[in-house]
Amino acid sequence: MEKNIALSQRESYTPSSCTHFLWWLATAEKEIITDALIDRNRYRIIGMTVLGTWIFATATWTYFFSTMVTAPIIYISLGFFMGFIILSIDRALIKGITKNNKRKLTPLLLRGLLALTIGSFMAQPAVLYMFDKEIKVQTSFDNENKKIAKRSELDSLFKNQKTELSDTKNKLLLQNETRYQEMLEAKDHFLAETDGSGGSGKIGISTIAKAKQKEYEKSDSAYRALAMENKIKTDSIDRALGIIADHIKKEETRFDALMNNGFLTRIEALTHLLDKNKALQYRYYLIVCILMLIELMPVIAKTLLPAGTYDEKVKLREEMEIEMASYNIHREQLLKEAYNQMAFENDKETISAFFSLTQADRYEKIKAFSRRWRDENHQSFDGFWEKIKRDILTRQEN
Repeated sequence: MEKNIALSQRESYTPSSCTHFLWWLATAEKEIITDALIDRNRYRIIGMTVLGTWIFATATWTYFFSTMVTAPIIYISLGFFMGFIILSIDRALIKGITKNNKRKLTPLLLRGLLALTIGSFMAQPAVLYMFDKEIKVQTSFDNENKKIAKRSELDSLFKNQKTELSDTKNKLLLQNETRYQEMLEAKDHFLAETDGSGGSGKIGISTIAKAKQKEYEKSDSAYRALAMENKIKTDSIDRALGIIADHIKKEETRFDALMNNGFLTRIEALTHLLDKNKALQYRYYLIVCILMLIELMPVIAKTLLPAGTYDEKVKLREEMEIEMASYNIHREQLLKEAYNQMAFENDKETISAFFSLTQADRYEKIKAFSRRWRDENHQSFDGFWEKIKRDILTRQEN
C-alpha cells in the first residue's frame, strides 16, 4: 500500500547543478525560486543570456589582450579576469531590475546606457577578429604610408641644412670649373703662340710665347691650389651630407621597428576600410549592433519577461525581513533599557548598603581623629577639618 503523504510534502523539486548555476547567473534566490514553478524556466532563460554574455566577453577581451601581449598565459588570464568583471556588472544590472522599477524609465535608461557602453567597446575586438584578413592588408598599406610620411617629415626637417650644404658645394665646384676654363684658355693662347697661329705669327718660343707660358703656368698653379683647397671643403660637405643621410636612415629604421599590428593600428585600418568601402559600412554597423545586443540581452530579457510569483515572494520576503529586523532591534532596545534600569536599581541599593554599613565606622574614625587633635595642641581646627575632608568625606562622581 502507498503511503499517505501530507499535502505540504507531495511536491518536492530538486534543481540540477546546471539549473542551480543558471539561477545563480540570473541572481535568483534558490530557496525562494524553487517553489515558483513558472519562474523557474524564466530565470533559466535569463541565466543563459548572462552565460552567453560572459563567454562572449571573455573571448572578446582575450582577443583584445592578445593584440598587445605575446604570452598566452597572460592574455588568457586577463581575458578571464575582464570576463568576470563584465559578469559581475551584468549580474548587478539585472539584480537591480525588479517588479517595482521595470516601468520606471530613468533606471532602465541608466542600466541600458551602461550596458550599451560596455557592448560598444566589446564589439570592436569581435569585429577586428571577423575582418582580420582585410585589416591585415590595410594595415600593411597604412604602415607603408606612415613610412613615406616619416621620410617626408625627415627630409623637410633637414631640407634647409642639406640645401645650404649643396649650394656651398656647387659654388665651390663652379669656382673650380671657372678657374679650370681660365687655365685652359691660357694654355690655348700659349700653344697658339708657339705654333705660329697666335697673335705674333712666329713659330717657336719667342718672347711673347714665354710671357704667355708664364701666364699659363701661373693660371695652372692657381687652379691646382684652388682645386686642392676646394676639395678639402667639398669633402667636409660630403661628410656632413653623409652624416645627415645616416641620421635619416637610422630614424627610418627606428620608426620601422615601431610599426606593429596592435589594437589601435587595426582600429585605424578598419576606419580606413570603412571610408573606402561603402558596402562594408552597412555590414559593419549591422554586425556592431548585433554584437552590442549580446551585451544588452540580460538587461533586455530581465525587462521584457513578465514578473511572476518569484518577484512577489522576493518583495514580500524583503518586507518581512525589514519588519522583523525593525522588530528585533526594538526588542533588543527594550532589553537593554530593562537591563540598564535594573542595573541602576541594584547599584543604588548597593551604594545605600555601603553607606549604611560604613556609617558607624566613619563615626568611630572621626572620634579617633578628634581625640588625636585634642591631644596635639599644635594643629589648628582648620587643619583638622582639612584632614577630615581628605580622609573621611566622599567625593562626587564626575
